[in-house]
Amino acid sequence: MSTILATTIAGSLPKPAWLAEPNTLWAPWKPEAAALAEAKRDAVRLAVADQERAGIDIVTDGEQTRRHFVTSFIEALDGVDFDHKKVVRIRERYDAAVPVVTGDVVRRHPVFVDDAAFLRSTTTRPVKYTLPGPLTMVDTLFDAHYRSREKLAWAFAGILNDEARAIAATGVDVIQFDEPAFNVYFDEVRDFGIAALERAADGLGVKTAVHICYGYGIKANNDWKKTLGAEWRQYEKTFPLLASSKIAQVSLECANSHVPIDLIGLLEGKDVMVGAIDVASERVETPAEVAAVIEKALGFVPAERLYPCTNCGMVPLPRDVARGKLAALAEGAARVRRDRFGGGAASS
Repeated sequence: MSTILATTIAGSLPKPAWLAEPNTLWAPWKPEAAALAEAKRDAVRLAVADQERAGIDIVTDGEQTRRHFVTSFIEALDGVDFDHKKVVRIRERYDAAVPVVTGDVVRRHPVFVDDAAFLRSTTTRPVKYTLPGPLTMVDTLFDAHYRSREKLAWAFAGILNDEARAIAATGVDVIQFDEPAFNVYFDEVRDFGIAALERAADGLGVKTAVHICYGYGIKANNDWKKTLGAEWRQYEKTFPLLASSKIAQVSLECANSHVPIDLIGLLEGKDVMVGAIDVASERVETPAEVAAVIEKALGFVPAERLYPCTNCGMVPLPRDVARGKLAALAEGAARVRRDRFGGGAASS
């Protein structure tokens, strides 16, 4: 038997102040190298405990072992120069100094596999591990070697598949690829993005997921959202393609957004991780507000395929706020279970 309306999060949680600067994206590590590995694992234990205490059903490591959800993976690869960065436009929103692809990108050794195994050892609950998606990796670099976003995406897809297969072997239940670039580069998603994502997820033997959001609650993302009008219909371009793909689950943003809820109907046959927590605000939702989002989503996806989730990662938020949002997510889902089904179990 499995939990109906099982809750999960998109990926990240705030880091403890002794590990990295609070309320800051991609903050440098505070512990010295000798103590860093142990500090990261202590932070993972706390992240898991926070989720379990709140009642989250499918837990993650909160990305406590990573500074950046993309470049922390790329740092372990050959062919990328982190010392001589170039400025590029990231997802057509803001300029950033990024690493440069100078040769063939190659994975010489496992990157996050030990971290995934440790996460698996910390809990008896189902666990999800997150990786960057190929197109988003491409969009986080300056390519001076392949000079083709498509060729670089395919190179990353193969590397990600090697990593994901090793992570799957640790016993995790879900592997999620983060693809915020899918909300921007619609022609590339159609032409090669979906195929590259499927290549990254090929043959894993566990649930596969893709997370597509409107970004962390930072100024560049919030300013971009203001230009999108009264309805955010970006998903309308990608959901039909994903519905025909081999990816099992799709994570999307719904809470406090202008995404028409009926777009979920374009994902027929897929599991839907519906974002019922707004990560761009420090206001903690009430369980009733979470339940309202879930109820709306249930008009377009069966309960056995619906997974209440956060809109995106919560790493920039204060830890007490994130804990409050975790609790609201779990209690909101529990209310809907009680009201609709009289309990928590679903048919297997």
